[in-house]
Amino acid sequence: MIPLWTIPVAAVTGNTLVLKPSERDPGAAMIIAELCQQAGLPDGVLNVVHGGVPTVNAICDHPDIKAISFVGGDRAGKHIYERGTQNGKRVQANLGAKNHAILMPDANKNLALNSIVGAAFGAAGQRCMAISVALLVGEAQNWLPELIERASKLSVNGGFESGADLGPLISPAAKDRVTGLISSAEEDGGKILLDGRNITVPGYPNGNFVGPTIIEAGTNMRCYQEEIFGPTLVVLRAETLDDALEIINSNRYGNGAAIFTQSGATARKFETDVNVGQIGVNVPIPVPLPMFSWSGNKGSVLGDIGFYGKSGINFYTQNKTITSLWRAEDAIGNRASVNMPTHH
Repeated sequence: MIPLWTIPVAAVTGNTLVLKPSERDPGAAMIIAELCQQAGLPDGVLNVVHGGVPTVNAICDHPDIKAISFVGGDRAGKHIYERGTQNGKRVQANLGAKNHAILMPDANKNLALNSIVGAAFGAAGQRCMAISVALLVGEAQNWLPELIERASKLSVNGGFESGADLGPLISPAAKDRVTGLISSAEEDGGKILLDGRNITVPGYPNGNFVGPTIIEAGTNMRCYQEEIFGPTLVVLRAETLDDALEIINSNRYGNGAAIFTQSGATARKFETDVNVGQIGVNVPIPVPLPMFSWSGNKGSVLGDIGFYGKSGINFYTQNKTITSLWRAEDAIGNRASVNMPTHH
């Protein structure tokens, strides 16, 4: 998905590209490159390189590369931003996220619960705009048992089987990290209400599977403070909308947030007061359409020019200012002027 944000805008603005996919998932980039070739993109416009840290550093250092777009974790993003900008490059980096969804008591209950389950556990939670925190406000706290029930019915499988709702995590290391953060909730005093750590998937005895997991936690716990990037939903309770907004705005990340309500006034207050970039009203994953620009903020982004939309055009182009003057009398004048040129 991420290369499809950048390839079209970079190409139509006259650039050539070097695409460096994650070394853990290189295949999708090759498929995209083949499709671009079949569509008629000239040879040399899109180039794919593979590798780890040395390849990344070579991209950051190479003088012919003028700009870098990155989407990924905090550690890699900060390294790329610092190294790239030190070499005079324009860099945009989308980093970690902790996306919250507020469920108000007046919300359409069925829509809200289905949306949260889909947004939290789809793609096994491995997407930057996954909902990873549900804030249950007031009487909506009574919906927690039904939320757990719906999540428990999701089908975990290899991902290609009919009826599969979510597949495995990307690597054994990712599984260890996710299960470690789930375990930390118990150590910090949280409650694991739905535990997917020991799930078994027939036909995949050594798979990197973690089932849907729901944790009731506090904002001081590791499972809330850190991006889990797995099929894990942290549930917090709030008495009022103001309490929920304070929790979101105090979080160091600012990628996106959503609210479920049937009140226009409540939605307007949320839109005005919440401090995140992408905002959804009864929409669980508020990723902007291509004609708009990505607008994450706080600790979720480095760089001041967003992905795609008008910002994407600005990122992949360099502004020029041209001042010209054409006067017939300049061809015959024989006296120089030291005055600042002015417009008459």
